Amino acid sequence: MASRPSSLFLIVRQLFTALALVAAAISQSGCSSVFFYPDKVTYVTPDRLNLDYQDIYLDTADGETLHGWWLPAETNGSTPKGTIYYLHGNAQNISSHIFNVAWLPPEGYNVFTIDYRGYGESTGSPDLEGSLHDVEVGMRWLAGYAPAQTGPVFLLGQSLGGGLGIALASEWQTRGEQPPLSGAIFDSTFSGFRAIAREKLGSFWLTWPFQIPLSWTIPDDYEGVDRIGDISPVPVMIIHSVRDGIIPFHDGLALYEAAKQPKQFLRTDTPHASTFVIPAYRQALLKFLEKTGG
Repeated sequence: MASRPSSLFLIVRQLFTALALVAAAISQSGCSSVFFYPDKVTYVTPDRLNLDYQDIYLDTADGETLHGWWLPAETNGSTPKGTIYYLHGNAQNISSHIFNVAWLPPEGYNVFTIDYRGYGESTGSPDLEGSLHDVEVGMRWLAGYAPAQTGPVFLLGQSLGGGLGIALASEWQTRGEQPPLSGAIFDSTFSGFRAIAREKLGSFWLTWPFQIPLSWTIPDDYEGVDRIGDISPVPVMIIHSVRDGIIPFHDGLALYEAAKQPKQFLRTDTPHASTFVIPAYRQALLKFLEKTGG
């Protein structure tokens, strides 16, 4: 008569089954779940923050429609100081991230921001290659939009938006696209897509055994530390907090070390991507914008 499997054997078998299922699920999504946490909720619109705005809808080459907001500078009839293309982080959508840049129009800067595919009112499902395409679609729209052509253009990316922004800015500069960026700011940004995926997978016991093979499903063509040097001679500002519990401080330092001059590092002390709740950090950004914008 065959003996029944021991309880320990059953537990081990169930554990390996769970691990295999987790690995399969992440592999099929190309590790997208590590980067993208979109939702369709409208948290706040710019008018609730006493800001003028215009809804912008852009079509992508692969059939998606992206939604964005154009926030004109408050200038009292004078010329705007410049335009900031803002790329938000990986959770929610522009209606929650708008608080990070709502203070800039009163300072005299236009702001343009979009939701990547799958976020907010944008159609489709998020993935790395698609999002990289989306941010370039937004930049090309901005390059042809007359109100943005009255002054310098800056790129501001936070967290995931910084990773996407480094790839975009390096390509924009390398290809000699117009208008040229006057400055690029990367706040709370990881050193590379593959590197941070491996780190995050390694921090969870179910995915720890698969951190290396699963991270290989992510293209290594867009690692920030490999691309950020190509942005030179456009001035770069790296912002990172020693209290960042999502993206380690050493990622910001690695990006700064890889960047070429002119470059600046702002060491902060806030939670992840909460830089601009502090007036002193707002002033540091404004000083960078004024210096690099001519």
